Amino acid sequence: MENKTVTPHAKGLKGTIKVPGDKSISHRAVMFGALAKGTTTVEGFLPGADCLSTISCFQKLGVSIEQAEERVTVKGKGWDGLREASDILDVGNSGTTTRLILGILSTLPFHSVIIGDESIGKRPMKRVTKPLKSMGAQIDGRDHGNLTPLSIRGGQLKGIDFHSPVASAQMKSAILLAGLRAEGKTSVTEPAKTRDHTERMLEAFGVNIEKDGLTVSIEGGQTLTGQHVVVPGDISSAAFFLVAGAMVPHSRITLTNVGINPTRAGILEVLKQMGATLAMENERVQGGEPVADLTIETSVLQGVEIGGDIIPRLIDEIPIIAVLATQASGRTVIKDAEELKVKETNRIDTVVSELTKLGASIHATDDGMIIEGPTPLKGGVTVSSHGDHRIGMAMAIAALLAEKPVTVEGTEAIAVSYPSFFDHLDRLKSE
Repeated sequence: MENKTVTPHAKGLKGTIKVPGDKSISHRAVMFGALAKGTTTVEGFLPGADCLSTISCFQKLGVSIEQAEERVTVKGKGWDGLREASDILDVGNSGTTTRLILGILSTLPFHSVIIGDESIGKRPMKRVTKPLKSMGAQIDGRDHGNLTPLSIRGGQLKGIDFHSPVASAQMKSAILLAGLRAEGKTSVTEPAKTRDHTERMLEAFGVNIEKDGLTVSIEGGQTLTGQHVVVPGDISSAAFFLVAGAMVPHSRITLTNVGINPTRAGILEVLKQMGATLAMENERVQGGEPVADLTIETSVLQGVEIGGDIIPRLIDEIPIIAVLATQASGRTVIKDAEELKVKETNRIDTVVSELTKLGASIHATDDGMIIEGPTPLKGGVTVSSHGDHRIGMAMAIAALLAEKPVTVEGTEAIAVSYPSFFDHLDRLKSE
């Protein structure tokens, strides 16, 4: 286990950084390139552990993939170019890899076995396996196909009209990918709008998609054609430095080339509601995704209530939003966020337990948390990432405002999404 001691830094964070490529888009670029006919090139790929798991799985399925840091070349041969793996498909810690590859494997007439790390072994998969089985896939595993390891034999699927009980882009994407090879039409209706990277990228790869409010539909039998994909910076990674810039006195940080897809940009809305001084410049569309440069400055912050339809658009940012709330005047209420319980950790419990160690006034609710602020954060303590990259980064940012140094345990987890996180933090401290 790797530990990192973060020293307080109230002198200000200053400078410009480019955050790593978007994790969600990097996964999909490799997957869709593997399914496409022809070569797909990916620029700005996130070389984090999760996305490398996706590459490894598709290489085992017979796809030629070359990766050199942030550039990936996928030589796709279409769906029929995928072959039965001679080994188990190890998804590591990646929930995206697990759920999306289930949709793909469900269409293929051979046997596959998926396994992941201890955290993946606790995350619910029935939300995906149940609708896929209703389409005709044979899937089994622990807890009646709810937990890994999972065994899949696919092929001969039929389209379904699925009404999702939870707002989950991974569930939606898995079913749509299965629908590409199913007989007839497949439709997914969500309770609230989730990130739409799958729909945007499938269209870029030549797939026809119908959209009607909260319903997305796809006809079976469509093929994908290789593309050149440029991956924008990940707004979920940018969120940590946006919060740091808003909280730490005398700070001004610019983050370049950040994806601002409206289905992901809830963090920007919350920052503005809390009173943050945030500027968005050089807005443009890059590879079908909206992108901008973001500049954040130290701000006077107010507590807010966060809930409802915005939650799916910032679910991954809630740990760092909780840190921000400790420095806002008044009460911040986060609700309707039950989905936090089935992430890499139960993020309601882990956020509350670790921020409490730092002296925050925070308590858990059934579907979120309540934070009172502003509260001085104490140091001289050890906090834990619990093996969760977003908890680890959130605690490191909180430590910047602590009275004494804070040791963060398990910082190796941060490499899942932001391998250069501490390098970027040190650069902003020194400029």
